[in-house]
Amino acid sequence: MYSRKEKIIKQLTALATISLGGTTTFASLCIWNGNENFYRDYVMPFTRRLDPETSHQLAVFTMKHCLIKKQRNPDPESLATSLWGMNFSNPVGMAAGFDKQAEAMQGLHRTGFGFVEIGSVTPEPQEGNPKPRVFRLEEDNAIVNRYGFNSEGHEAVYSRVKLEGQKQERAIIGVNLGKNKLSSMDDVADYVDGVKKFGAIADYLVINVSSPNTVGLRGLQQKAELENLISCVLEARNKLSIPKLPPLLLKVAPDLNEDEKKDIATVILKEQCRVDGIIVCNTTISRPSDLKSEFKDQTGGLSGQPLKDISTRCIGDFYRLTGGRIPIVGVGGVASGQDAFEKILAGASLVQLYTSFAFHGPPVVRRIKRELDEILRSKGYKNITEAIGKSSLGN
Repeated sequence: MYSRKEKIIKQLTALATISLGGTTTFASLCIWNGNENFYRDYVMPFTRRLDPETSHQLAVFTMKHCLIKKQRNPDPESLATSLWGMNFSNPVGMAAGFDKQAEAMQGLHRTGFGFVEIGSVTPEPQEGNPKPRVFRLEEDNAIVNRYGFNSEGHEAVYSRVKLEGQKQERAIIGVNLGKNKLSSMDDVADYVDGVKKFGAIADYLVINVSSPNTVGLRGLQQKAELENLISCVLEARNKLSIPKLPPLLLKVAPDLNEDEKKDIATVILKEQCRVDGIIVCNTTISRPSDLKSEFKDQTGGLSGQPLKDISTRCIGDFYRLTGGRIPIVGVGGVASGQDAFEKILAGASLVQLYTSFAFHGPPVVRRIKRELDEILRSKGYKNITEAIGKSSLGN
């Protein structure tokens, strides 16, 4: 027989167990369903208590194990577009830098991204820069990172991309190629190796010469160096013995002056250097004067809201300089449908995000798509393709 005290303790323990179980179940369902309010009020405040790199790893783990319910409703027809012979259900992609090791592609697809870019991937494994190397600028809705191409290397990433590519339901997959830190004597070879390795399994390839966190990398954007690099990489791509050659894109920095932008545009419009697209843009080494966070002066690339207008202007510049002849993927500070729409008006055919995903979680993807669809309809556009470059051309 239990004493009265023991009965009370037993009853309270049972009640606590039921309550904890109910709370856990409720929280799990909210996370699984991508409840935007729950993420805003509970999940994201919790992740901001973690070290930024730990938080990043947790987000990759969540996507890797598909802990988010798959989007069931099809994307609105207004968001569908075709580019490079591929059909995108929506123009919102995950930028390179989140899924560096190609672990989270399926989870990101289920979340609602129209395409996923993995990497940057280097030929040989490398650790990247010493920790700490990621800093959250909460007051500025921004992140500074100096990861430095931490990569498990071609072989490890190749096996994952190949396996994902064999799935019936998957995202359009881009592979962002980088160079090893100690390959300064033969930079071109690293990118050529990447094309040879991933050309047969990637939906598109990216030459990343714009990260600020690898010494000397941005120097490859200079006219002569860029012309040599692109011509060699295109030659390697064109020699691939595969039925369909992958589109080749160039990712540029936001910190280019006008002459440098003109030089890049001149190079990529040459027949022997004619890339299939430009990604505008990478993180910035500039620091706007109105930044508030204590981490604003940390060395590395700044992303998020402070990059938004810089990126949009850069998109417009490249759209004009190329006459709209080379498709642009706009990235930098996309956190709303309006942000995405402004980049499309400036000349972007597709957009990417990363920092807003870190601050708002998976629900931000579906919200951006919903808002973009509403904006398009309110402006009288039946499809995003009708809005591309309208502000840059003064229409």
